Amino acid sequence: MDQVSSSTAALEGRTVAVIGYGSQGHAHALNLRDSGIEVVVGLRDGSASADKARAESLEVMPVHEAAKRGDVIAFLIHDTAQPAVYTADIEPALEPGNALLFAHGFNIHYGEIVPPADVDVILVAPKSPGQMLRREFEAGRGVPALYGIHQDATGGARELTLAYAAGLGSSRAGLLETTCGAETETDLFGEQAVLCGGFSELVKAGFETLVEAGYDPRLAYFECLHELKLIVDLAYAGGLAGMRAEVSDTAEYGDYVSGKRVVGPAARIAMREILEDIQSGAFARRWIDESKNGGQEFQRVRACERLHQIEEVGAELRSHMAWLQPDSEA
Repeated sequence: MDQVSSSTAALEGRTVAVIGYGSQGHAHALNLRDSGIEVVVGLRDGSASADKARAESLEVMPVHEAAKRGDVIAFLIHDTAQPAVYTADIEPALEPGNALLFAHGFNIHYGEIVPPADVDVILVAPKSPGQMLRREFEAGRGVPALYGIHQDATGGARELTLAYAAGLGSSRAGLLETTCGAETETDLFGEQAVLCGGFSELVKAGFETLVEAGYDPRLAYFECLHELKLIVDLAYAGGLAGMRAEVSDTAEYGDYVSGKRVVGPAARIAMREILEDIQSGAFARRWIDESKNGGQEFQRVRACERLHQIEEVGAELRSHMAWLQPDSEA
C-alpha cells in the first residue's frame, strides 16, 4: 500500500456535499463529519433516507442545492442513476475549482459523465461496504481504499483526494493508487467472474450435481453453500495458504487434485472473454441499454433465480439457525 499523508488539511474551509445516503453515502457523510469536515447531504425529494440523515444531525437539502453548496461533490448514488442526476442537478451547479468525487469509476470511464475541464475529478473507493467503513472508523481503525486522480484542474487534486481518504479513516489502513479505468474494469471483472457470477453459478452447479445424483437437497445445500462461509472466512483472514492450513488434509489434497478440473481451461477462456467485454465497453453498453429500457431482462432473470430450488431449501434450513434471525441474541 502507498505511504501517503493522513492529513485532512486540504479540506479545511471546504464543504463536502455527499449526494446519496445509502451504504456508502451514510458512512462517507458521518466519517467526514466526525473528522471535522463540513458536510451537507443532497437527496431527492421524498427520499426515505432524509430522516435518517437528519437524525444524525446532518444538514439535508435537495441535490441541486447541495451541489451548489459543496466545494467537493461526492457522487454516491447508483451507477445507472448518476448520468440523469448529473445532467439535471450537478452539472449546472459546478463552478471552476470544484471537485467531483466518485467511489466507482464506471460513468467516468465509459464516458456517461464528462465533467468540464475546470473541475477536479477524483476517485476514492473504500474496499468494504459502508457499514464496515463506518464501524471501523468508530473503532479508531479504517478500511483500505483505492484512490485516483482522473482530472487535476486545480493542481491540488492529489492532496484533496488524500485528505478525503483520510477523512474516511482509510489512510489508517492503507491506500492504493489506481485509475478510474483500472478500478472499474477490475471491479466489474471480479464481480462477474468470481465474487458474484462465478460464485453463484459454481454453488448452483455443485448443488444440482448432488441433487441429480439422488442426494438429499438439504445435504447438498450444507455442502455447497452453507459451509462456504467457513472457507471464505479462513481465506479472508489468511489467504489461500491460511485456509488450507486450517482444513483437513483430505480437503486440502482434494483442493489440489480437483480444483483445476472444475475451473480449467474452458473457464479461463471464458474469464478472458468476460474481461474483453468489460475492457471494450460491451458489458457497459448492455447494462446501460438494459437500464434505459426499463430493466425487463434484469427483472425477469432476478425473478427466475429466486425460484431456484436452492433458495427454497436454504430458506427452510436457515429458519432453524438462531444466529441468523434478526431478533436473535446468539
